[in-house]
Amino acid sequence: MANKEQKAYGILIDYEYCSGCHSCEVACKKEHNLEKGQFGIQLTQIGPWRKDEQKWEWIYMPVITSLCNLCAERVADQKLPSCVHHCQAWCMYYGPVEELAQKMTGKSKMALFTPCQ
Repeated sequence: MANKEQKAYGILIDYEYCSGCHSCEVACKKEHNLEKGQFGIQLTQIGPWRKDEQKWEWIYMPVITSLCNLCAERVADQKLPSCVHHCQAWCMYYGPVEELAQKMTGKSKMALFTPCQ
């Protein structure tokens, strides 16, 4: 019997809707008991800058670091990664990379992260 190819999983962040609340950061640090200065996911802030005479742009972008293992233990227990579970803006998704990539169609402010194998 041939082995089925295992799907690659990742986290998709729709940073157009990220509010900058740091919930993902705090959840990750607590889940993995990370020390001060260590992050599995870290919120970055870009801006504010003037887009035109009447509009300003200000972006919050959660960035997944090399310490992220997609909460392997939680996922094995059929739970979402801690950052996704605790996202207050509901702008983070976990799932098969192919499905997440389809969600990106027509969107401009999304980032898809997959762990290095």
